[in-house]
Amino acid sequence: MPPTTDCPETEPALEDLLSAPTPAVIESMRRIEGDILVLGVAGKMGPSLARMAKRASEAAGVSRRVIGVARFSDAGAIAQLNGWGVETVRADLLDERALQSLPDVPNILFMAAMKFGATGNEALTWEMNVALPALVCRRFPRSRIAAFSTGNVYGLVPATGGGSRETDPPNPAGEYAMSCLGRERIFQHHALARRQPVVFIRLNYACDLRYGVLVDLAEKIAGDEAIDLGMPWFNTIWQGDANAHSLQAFDHAGTPARILNVTGPRILRVRDVCERLGALLGREPRFTGEERPDALLSDARETHRLLGAPAMSEEQLIRWVAEWVRRGGRTLGKATKFESRDGRF
Repeated sequence: MPPTTDCPETEPALEDLLSAPTPAVIESMRRIEGDILVLGVAGKMGPSLARMAKRASEAAGVSRRVIGVARFSDAGAIAQLNGWGVETVRADLLDERALQSLPDVPNILFMAAMKFGATGNEALTWEMNVALPALVCRRFPRSRIAAFSTGNVYGLVPATGGGSRETDPPNPAGEYAMSCLGRERIFQHHALARRQPVVFIRLNYACDLRYGVLVDLAEKIAGDEAIDLGMPWFNTIWQGDANAHSLQAFDHAGTPARILNVTGPRILRVRDVCERLGALLGREPRFTGEERPDALLSDARETHRLLGAPAMSEEQLIRWVAEWVRRGGRTLGKATKFESRDGRF
């Protein structure tokens, strides 16, 4: 939770904010028992989420190992996590021998997935997004699992409807979204057949100052690139709030599996957000394409009722992103491709 309205000036300061646990997260880490294994920790969200779990556990007075597992193509990520007190294991999760060698833990955050590059690599996408969950469930049959998913499984819905709710039937478009639904089905099966507690975190979309839909839009405005209005609406949430809700989700794992939409409270219009970003950046946004009546949108009111509303408003997040981009803060160069309407990533 950001303690100030000032945008952080450095990446270490940003990391501190992203991993700062809320009182509710500290209480959740006090309630759950045992160590936490974060599978696929090296992604955009994993490091700060693992660090928040460690910080919250320490604040709760709980001695707990937080262990992050990934292939770790960047050795610097290992040093960073270790410096934060997060243990690391370098492993290819699709290697069953490596999976078997992992320590037994009662709590698993499942973040391993393939999205970008899925188009053209459909077979590997299904192997990663569907086959791997089955291997993990068999390897850890007694563990509580909080599994990351995506709002893409819902498909396009009218912006006037407030977004998809957890009770809405899925309608995925494209092989990525279909494989994500397949991932959920595997976990659902094990939740029912083995009485394994599972909760799905249907995220849509987390925003750090180095990546996210708002960063995509701000960089295009700063670079005088035209912005496609074909996907004219979106949700977003400060990654620190998404981290907090994801850790609190452990409290709601159950059999059958529970679903939680994790995103901000508002549906944002691309044109309006771009005009606000343009004013902050001193640039006039350019647009192309026509607005459609539907988009990939999620209604997170149930999650906010259970876990609390996000601490950072969309307006503050927009101002921070504009400030970060305006002064040349480093970004990850990983576009969300949120404008894709056919599910091709």
